[in-house]
Formats: sequence, structure tokens, C-alpha cells
Amino acid sequence: MKKIVAKIFAKYINWKSKSWINNPIRAQDKIFKSLINNAVKTRFGKDHDFSSIINYDDYKSSVSINDYEQIKPYVDQIIRGDKDVLWPGRPIYFAKTSGTTSGAKYIPITKESMPSHINSARDAILNYIYQTGNVDFVTGKQIFIQGSPILDNLNGISIGRLSGIVAHYVPSYLQNNRMPSWKTNCIEDWEEKVDEIVNETIDQNMTVIGGIPSWVQMYFEKIISKTDNKVGKQFSRFSLFIYGGVNFEPYKSLFQSLIGRKIDSIELFPASEGFFAYQDRFPSEGLLLLVDNGIFYEFVEADKFFDKNHDRISLKDVKLNTNYVLILSSNAGLWSYNIGDTVSFVSIQPYRILVTGRIKHFISAFGEHVIGKEVETAIKSIINETSIEVREFTVAPQVKPKSGLPFHEWFIDFKTPPPDMNIFSKSLDIEMRKQNIYYDDLIKGKVLQNLVVSIVESHGFENYMKKIGKLGGQNKVPRLSNDRKIADNLKLKN
Repeated sequence: MKKIVAKIFAKYINWKSKSWINNPIRAQDKIFKSLINNAVKTRFGKDHDFSSIINYDDYKSSVSINDYEQIKPYVDQIIRGDKDVLWPGRPIYFAKTSGTTSGAKYIPITKESMPSHINSARDAILNYIYQTGNVDFVTGKQIFIQGSPILDNLNGISIGRLSGIVAHYVPSYLQNNRMPSWKTNCIEDWEEKVDEIVNETIDQNMTVIGGIPSWVQMYFEKIISKTDNKVGKQFSRFSLFIYGGVNFEPYKSLFQSLIGRKIDSIELFPASEGFFAYQDRFPSEGLLLLVDNGIFYEFVEADKFFDKNHDRISLKDVKLNTNYVLILSSNAGLWSYNIGDTVSFVSIQPYRILVTGRIKHFISAFGEHVIGKEVETAIKSIINETSIEVREFTVAPQVKPKSGLPFHEWFIDFKTPPPDMNIFSKSLDIEMRKQNIYYDDLIKGKVLQNLVVSIVESHGFENYMKKIGKLGGQNKVPRLSNDRKIADNLKLKN
């Protein structure tokens, strides 16, 4: 019965989605007008003269790009108990995330924006069923490795990690299939939690496993250590991996080794600020941008983002293969908000994106502006079709070497290292030079020497994340940075 209902529902969602997929600009225009009309009497709306906004050009003139520092005074008013500040009424949740300059960030979630998080994840799975016909997994056990669902309260508003908030919205028809238990899900210590998840799931009929790849990897390795079986053998019906938050490509060969066979996967693009896109074709490159989801999108070319007079454009003016900073306004009360992610479009009809990195996570110590997508593509091209397996990596500049020219230093935790590190390093450098012409010019011009690979001790990144209190949950190791704050705190293999 579950299989039949799932197929019928999947067909309905596919039919319903066609209206906005085929008319994306109309959908965005409708959302834009709805957002302005709903917020015209809020404090933010009054401060920014929403009553005079007729079109997008008016909006750009009234509202500048904001980050958390700019909206924090409004959030503080909400925390004090004020209503109608960023959005009518008060939020029902604050999603708590890590801040860089202001400590913890509290991202509002309203009753209007909550469905964005829940329905989008559901629709991604239903679309997979419709596109592939695979529905067998719905009768098995499913696990999404996530943060604790225990919520705090701040002056009447519940606060927690997004994944913990979402855990309260698991539909009744999935409750019997959902794992781990509520008690285990509430464990705060990440290593203890993963151990208990292993104990609860090790003998279960697991068919769907989801989470950020680096933390699912830890779960898989513990399963193998305890059973001496590959994950795919231990869970013979495991057929679907659902992930988001990072590019899966650098993990792909390692996961195939841990599982022992190929399985299907669905990539999602969620964040505390909203659910933006999901993979809608299998296999495919690019995620379908959700243009009818209570979110109005703007874009700024990443190369020009830090220019004083950069331009902002709406969806209708984006171009293919251009790296953009993603800006959004939403029914959560976020206005021209920079979430920090960069994307590029691989398709316009319909609009499909690649997540290319973070605008703050780049290397440009010498003007090269290397981004996340470039380092991920480079390492992917080397480890594909080889026996090399990488657990985790990050890249940082070394501007003051003990001798010789500066260089980019790659810190890598290998599960299966290359047989010849010199060949690996040279090949990786060649691929990086293909990815970024400015980096290539710096090598040719003798400004930089070729990259250097430093081997991190086994599970060294996990140890680092534990040390700084960010092990597990939605926390991710940055692929690269323009300083050595991470690099200098990694323990290297002797």
C-alpha cells in the first residue's frame, strides 16, 4: 500500500510542479509582490519604504544587501518580544547557526516559511520516485543523521539547529520507519550519538541513509569496524543516499568503497535560511532551483561582489557558467540577505544550479581567487578511476615558507593514499592550473611554486572539529580559506 500511495503522490507532485518549472519568472514576480505586500507594515518595511516599492528596481534602491550584522538589530527586537519586525507577527523558531563576528546567529523561521523546509525535502524524494520508478525503499528503515531535536526557548520562541527543528515535523506515516530513536537523537555528544545510532541500526532493514557526507562517513566506518562487512552487505536493501551541504564528488570513490557497490543518491541544497534546490534528474549535473518556494532570488557576480558599485540582478538576467553570490528575500523575514553561498547556472530552461562554494571561503593571497568548485574539481579528476580515497581535505596559502616561493598547501586525510605522492602532487597542480588561469599565471610568472600536499593524521579533521566544538550536526570543514587558522591547527602524519 505504501508503494502504491507513494507512486500516486509522486505523480501528483510532478504534475503540480510543472506550472512553476515552465513559468519561473512569473513565479518569481508573484513571490516578489507577495513578500512586499505582506511586509509593508512591518518595522523593516516601514524603515525601507515598502509602500513605495512597485518593481524590482525600486526594491534595489530601497534595500541594500544585508548580512547577519545588518539584520541583527531587528532580530534583537524580536528577541525582546516585539511583533511585526521583519515579518508579520513573530517567528515560530530561531534556527541557531555559528557566526563569525557576532557569535551565534538566530535565523528566523515563520509559519509561512516552515513548509519550505519540510515540503521541499519531501518533493525531492517524490521526484526521485517519479523519475526512477524506484519505490522499494519506502518499506524499509530510514535514517537522517542530524542534530539534536531538543529545543531551547528564548522569550517564547523555540531555538535549535535546523535539522533538530525539522525532526519535529516527521509525518506520521514515516514514524515507524524513522531511525534512530528519539532518545538517541537527543544525545548531544556527537561521537556518543553515532555509537548509539550504530547500535540501534546495525541489525535493521536500512534502505535510506541521509546526512552531510563527512558525518555519514563516520557512521559507515563504525558499521564496518563493528561488523567487518561493507555497508552494502550489512544493509542489503540500502539503495538511496540523500545528502546536502557539501559537494559529494570528492567523497564518491570513498563512499563506493565503504558501501561496496553503487547506489542512487539525491543531492539537496537546504540551509537555515530556506530550502533552495534539489537534484531533479538522475544522473545529472545541477540542482533544480525552487522558484515557487516563498523565496525571491537575487544574484551578484562573485568576482565583482567586493567592488563598491557591483550590480544585483534577478533570475531573468542570469547567465550560464558565471559564479554568483546568492542573495535572497523570503517569507521568513530575510531581505536581500547574503547567505554566503556561491552558485553557477548549468541550465536556464529550467533553472538549474551548481553550488560552487562560499564567498568567504576562497584563496586570493596573490590575486588568484581560487574557489571551492575549482579545488573540488581538481581533486576529483585525480582520484576518479584510481584507488586513492580521501576522507577530508582543505587548502590554505603558505605566504611565508621557510625557503623558496610561497605556495598553496593542501591538507589531506587519505584513507587510501596514492602510491607515489610526488606524482599525485604534480598531477593535482596541473589540474588546478587548468581550473584557474590566474593561478596558472602565478606559477608561470614564478610568483608561486607548485602546490604542496601535507598528509593529515587519520581522522585529523574530525579531531580538529571536536576541538573547536563543531563536530557533527550541520558543521562542515571549509574546503579552503585565505588564512591559516585551520591549517595551523591540523595534526600532520609523522
